[in-house]
Amino acid sequence: MEEFKNYIDGKWVKAISGKTFQNINPANQEDIIGEFPFSGQEDVDCAVSAAIKAYQSWRLIPAPKRGDMMRKVGDIFNRRKKELARIMTREMGKPTFETEGDVQEAIDTAYYAASETRRLFGHTVPSEMDNKMNLSFRTPIGVVGVITAWNFPIAVPSWKILPAIASGNTVVFKPSKDAPHSGVIFAEIMEEAGFPAGVFNVLLGTGSMGDMIVKHPDVKVIGFTGSTDIGCKIAEIGGRLNKRVSLEMGGKNAQIVMEDANLELALEGVLWGAFGTTGQRCTATSRLIVHKDIYETFLNMLKVRAEKLKIGDGLVAGTEMGPVIHKKSLENCERIVKIALNEGGRLITGGKPCTQPELAKGCFFEPTIIADVDETKTLFNEEVFGPVLCVTKADSFEHAIALQNHCEYGLSGSIYTRDVNRAWTAVREIQTGICYVNAPTIGAEAHMPFGGVKGTGNGHREGGWTAFDIFTEWKTVYFDYSDKLQRAQIDNY
Repeated sequence: MEEFKNYIDGKWVKAISGKTFQNINPANQEDIIGEFPFSGQEDVDCAVSAAIKAYQSWRLIPAPKRGDMMRKVGDIFNRRKKELARIMTREMGKPTFETEGDVQEAIDTAYYAASETRRLFGHTVPSEMDNKMNLSFRTPIGVVGVITAWNFPIAVPSWKILPAIASGNTVVFKPSKDAPHSGVIFAEIMEEAGFPAGVFNVLLGTGSMGDMIVKHPDVKVIGFTGSTDIGCKIAEIGGRLNKRVSLEMGGKNAQIVMEDANLELALEGVLWGAFGTTGQRCTATSRLIVHKDIYETFLNMLKVRAEKLKIGDGLVAGTEMGPVIHKKSLENCERIVKIALNEGGRLITGGKPCTQPELAKGCFFEPTIIADVDETKTLFNEEVFGPVLCVTKADSFEHAIALQNHCEYGLSGSIYTRDVNRAWTAVREIQTGICYVNAPTIGAEAHMPFGGVKGTGNGHREGGWTAFDIFTEWKTVYFDYSDKLQRAQIDNY
């Protein structure tokens, strides 16, 4: 069995305890990918110490030179795209056409971060006083702890790691225990790109190790992607320790289909939004809100297409939907379906684990559609993170918007309509950080802000220029060359 290691201070090392854990292919539970370090507090301390030491010199490297290294990162990801896609598919399940897209996001982010190192603009503004200049500029913060989920094991870490390092910070990265191999590859690529020892460190382990990173006094910023429950706990710790915390948490995203919509287009949208990545995206279409005039027609269209989706190992060409990540997730899908049906939901298709012999070794769940779920029901409100879609009838445009906003989350929302007035009204009224018109709830682009409101996040936005707000501080400078005392914040009038 292949044994993998942590990457600390430019070296590949085992966990100090010597303990390991196994990573298993969700499409075939008999396929053990390898053994990975079960890191602990001593390993965290070593990684943070290396990052602190590296920060002292890395922060002084001119930003455009840091950008030169970012371009190398993009080049290497590009060269290894297909290889890395297959590694990712084997450990987390989604088909290779999706994992190749995952890597492409890292490529795009690397090139974007590289360009932004020449655009870390400050502001120079007039002073209210004679012979005085006011200016402000960005500065790095220090050691950044990055903790991410398994569903986008390269793209989502890249949204945090690459802007953080481009800004002059150093990073300690904890990948999910369900996608550790991708974290190893990330380290290989950063090493090949030539980053100095300690600038980027990878620690493999369970959630308890993430807690150690969050609580470490020398980690100044936390970038987190995961559940709302854990994110809120991190926010509590960050508030107590006065750390900057950026949280990307849960979602229960809705696609609205109005009676004037292009139904074929809306159908393609919900199929991709609900069952792409097996529904295991924070932006996945978990709720479908359909106008009453087309409700049954659209349900029938959806049933026919969902039942034709090809389910299987993501490494096999033609697979459209892979497994859920592990047995616990499989059991959760069964649990939520049972609750939904007990609460009066109407099962349109699916609802159980796949029974085909060729899928018996994996964690496969049928694409599931449950109709007649109103806003009071569990399935309407609880994030599932699996291929389970609830469908709700809307009496009007206003009712559809109200249903969309009846949710504790606010990441992504979508509306299909040919009415431009309705579309712009929906964009204004939908309470989400991301909104799509005539497109599914998934499909973020690397150069645009990404994040949500309400239970989804705490106000920061990853992606695009806004990511640099997370990883930099503003320094304001007043430069007085009058050769005399000039008093601001005094009534000089």
